[in-house]
Amino acid sequence: MKVKEIMSRHGLPSDSNPFPFYKNSHFLVKFAASFLLFGIACRLLFSDSVMFSSSPVLTQPLPSSQPSSIALIPTEEEPEPEQQQDSADPMDLSVTQMSHSSPEEKCDLFAGEWVPDPSGPNYTNRSCLHIQDHQNCMRNGRPDSGYLYWRWKPSGCDLPKFDPRKFLKLMRNKSLAFIGDSISRNHVQSLLCILSQVERAVEVYSDKEDKSKRWLFQSHNFTLSVVWAPFLIKADIFEDNNGVSSKETHLHLDKLDPKWADQYDSFDYAVIAGGKWFLKTAVYFENDEVAGCHYCPGLNLTELGMDFAYRKALSLALDFASKHRAVMFLRTTTPDHFENGEWFSGGTCNRTVPFREGEVDVGELDRAMRGIELEEFDKAAAAAAVGSGENVGLKLLDTTRLSLLRPDGHPGAYMQFQPFAKDKEAKVQNDCLHWCLPGPIDSWNDLVMEMISNGGLYR
Repeated sequence: MKVKEIMSRHGLPSDSNPFPFYKNSHFLVKFAASFLLFGIACRLLFSDSVMFSSSPVLTQPLPSSQPSSIALIPTEEEPEPEQQQDSADPMDLSVTQMSHSSPEEKCDLFAGEWVPDPSGPNYTNRSCLHIQDHQNCMRNGRPDSGYLYWRWKPSGCDLPKFDPRKFLKLMRNKSLAFIGDSISRNHVQSLLCILSQVERAVEVYSDKEDKSKRWLFQSHNFTLSVVWAPFLIKADIFEDNNGVSSKETHLHLDKLDPKWADQYDSFDYAVIAGGKWFLKTAVYFENDEVAGCHYCPGLNLTELGMDFAYRKALSLALDFASKHRAVMFLRTTTPDHFENGEWFSGGTCNRTVPFREGEVDVGELDRAMRGIELEEFDKAAAAAAVGSGENVGLKLLDTTRLSLLRPDGHPGAYMQFQPFAKDKEAKVQNDCLHWCLPGPIDSWNDLVMEMISNGGLYR
């Protein structure tokens, strides 16, 4: 795969565009020149010299299964969720029923397989109004529904399905925030949909761009937030509403994004994630002085590479979190599933069943980014454990591998409403990065709940 094709898919726009691509007149020149330097840096992570790609690597060809004829029918109104008072019976929320091979062993929640689940999702596109149009795959006409009937099964234990009623009890008088980019928003909308089957949230805040939001579950005094901070650190982004850059992004490597850092003390739990926005052309600042850049030929600046900035950002964020009371989950990078091309060259994601272990591997770029995440997490966790003897404030939400196995869970062409209504052979844009709702991303919340309620069993 050509370097420009590898890197082009990861240009990221303003949030007004549902798919993360951006436009820049000097885009290819910058990518081609600077990626060579990034490759040299990343050789520190790998023993072999490889060409980087974020696309999953198929280890054997797989036939696409036939789509199911079942589809959920959209409706205009959301049914009122059943409102029930908490039971008077005592419930121990500190322990979730799990089946472990040994009481002495810790279960690795992130090693396992997707298994059939006839019960299906907790909600449908008919019962949740928090689904964005470009992730409402059933409403948009996706003809198959088999992708809804799988659940993540860890190898060493049984992961309980998300229980919204129990979760709301657990979160009474607490707050949870999702901090990051559009994948973080995808994640929080999944959680909102699940919880809305028990109690409807009231939106109590939205910023001017409609990117950061906050909801209140009044009967439980539970606050749920999403904070738009795609770099985690302070960033000056010069883009219009179509994602066209007028100049390079300015990243301050020694300053956290105040949009989340200034309110962090109000959170009890936070899920943060970064990653692919760091592939954008950027000038780096430290102590308010230019320190270097990423993809900036012609500016006469030192090429530091996106890995340098990503490490700095994660280190700063995790160190900050370790000194505050909230429990922070670091979610690892999310792979896409483009096949037969890239986002700009007809790439699609038409599979209708999960991969099995051994049929696909993580692409080199995602592997490099996840490697940085694991290294920085381990450093921060070790530092946090000094003195206390345990890590109580940092958790790793390692969703990369389990997400890699779900090529069937993306909107694909059905990011648009009825894309083939007029022409069954139409060539349309595909979204093979974000997730359908309902869809595989709902299982991320199974993991979050289990780690909150029974976190001592896991890394």
